[in-house]
Amino acid sequence: MPNRQRRTALAITMGAVLGLAGALVAGPVLAQTAPRTDLVVGMRLEPPHLDPTAGAAAAIDEVTYANLYEPLTRIDAEGKVVPGLAEKWEVSADGLTYTFHLRKGAKFHDGSDADSADVTFSLDRARGAESVNAQKGYFAAIAGVEAPDARTVVVTLSRPDGLFLFHMASGDAAIVAPESAGANKQTPVGTGPFKFERWVAGDRVVLVRNPDYDGPKPALERVTFRFISDPAAQVAALKAGDIDSFPQFDTYEALPQFRDDGAFTVMVGTTEGETILGTNNARKPFDDVRVRRAMAHAIDRKTLIDGVLFGNGAAIGSHFPPHRAGYVDLTGLYPYDPDKAKALLAEAGLPDGFETTLRLPPPIYARRSGELIAAMLAEVGIRVKIEPMEWAPWLEQVFKGKDYDLTLIAHTEPLDIDIYGRPDYYFNYRSERFNAVGAELDRTQDPAKRNALYGEQQRILAEDAVNGFLFMLPSATVQKSAVQGMWVNRPIQANDVTGVRWK
Repeated sequence: MPNRQRRTALAITMGAVLGLAGALVAGPVLAQTAPRTDLVVGMRLEPPHLDPTAGAAAAIDEVTYANLYEPLTRIDAEGKVVPGLAEKWEVSADGLTYTFHLRKGAKFHDGSDADSADVTFSLDRARGAESVNAQKGYFAAIAGVEAPDARTVVVTLSRPDGLFLFHMASGDAAIVAPESAGANKQTPVGTGPFKFERWVAGDRVVLVRNPDYDGPKPALERVTFRFISDPAAQVAALKAGDIDSFPQFDTYEALPQFRDDGAFTVMVGTTEGETILGTNNARKPFDDVRVRRAMAHAIDRKTLIDGVLFGNGAAIGSHFPPHRAGYVDLTGLYPYDPDKAKALLAEAGLPDGFETTLRLPPPIYARRSGELIAAMLAEVGIRVKIEPMEWAPWLEQVFKGKDYDLTLIAHTEPLDIDIYGRPDYYFNYRSERFNAVGAELDRTQDPAKRNALYGEQQRILAEDAVNGFLFMLPSATVQKSAVQGMWVNRPIQANDVTGVRWK
């Protein structure tokens, strides 16, 4: 072949090779320039409905909080109170008057303006005589709500409330419109950056980005919350790629296999979920503190945490999370001591023990913990009949009807120690001493003094052994490694996807 032809052929060949190499290099780069805008979030429980102002189930907020609905204030990933529907606020020197200034241009998903009249309606509805709000106590200090103009709301309290801004950041305080509030359980209308598209009962809820949102637009265009209660099915769905992120993943024994797989990221953080052996203090023999203390000595919390949470959890000795300021370590008050438990039962006139029923809601941690605790109590003569329940009857019979001996549940509302002062709460606990400290806490604004009062409340509950204080429910999230922005910790019961994006 002549030299000129050889050089031409070589040039063509080299050009083809370089072109192919360029294509190989450019291909993946181009693929990375278009990150996904959809997300599938796994949840173990389906919410009973989608109105956070009318239900106690955590699953409601896990779908709706910050995504669909907005309260006046909001809790961020660090647990801080930040602006919500209100962009700013002022508090009077005496702590009795809160003036909220609403965001300009805020609208509900139906296109109507979100103004001060809607805030007035929402707060009056939550505190009214006919209120079905699960946290009606959050609004008890409100003496009046006024709307001097469309963007200003003035709330007057009858007494100082050191947690008022915190409580106004809860899903229970979501701002709703009178025109749509009645239908929010099935077709929710809020002011959030996502709006409701559809609910396929037993399977999923789908949200889509709200194009008219007046604040920062989320990166995601569509979010699907899929409900998978079976632990094996949760693992399989993640492995198959059907789920992108699974917060509150409680198949703890499966975490190592995901940690070892580079396609996934595993995050373990804290929650506000004090997990307790709920006890009906008004029902015999649990009205005797010696019996409640005997049960506390009969429970080996380390074995419980290892067996149920596979070591991913912290023991508690009262109703307060260890990661919060004001926590007092009372886990040593009732060390595991079966002989002491038997002696206390004999002292209470029950040397042969007694029979009782433990009603368990659906979560895995409750069912597994219930089995272990029943075996532990049997060792000291307390013969436990386990009764598994679905959420609807548990909420109706145990939580609302107070028809139970023992139950087991994680209380995931933040800073909720005040529930022990509610006269109609399902523990049936009464303590003038506890209530007096609570009243002082309501009047106190100074953080150090508040923490000291929290400590006093914790000691009272522990001394009275109101419930079996077991452990803090951990927050474990398993997700595809390219997902960014899911919360590590859960300072509030929420799956806030407003800041989630793909790499």
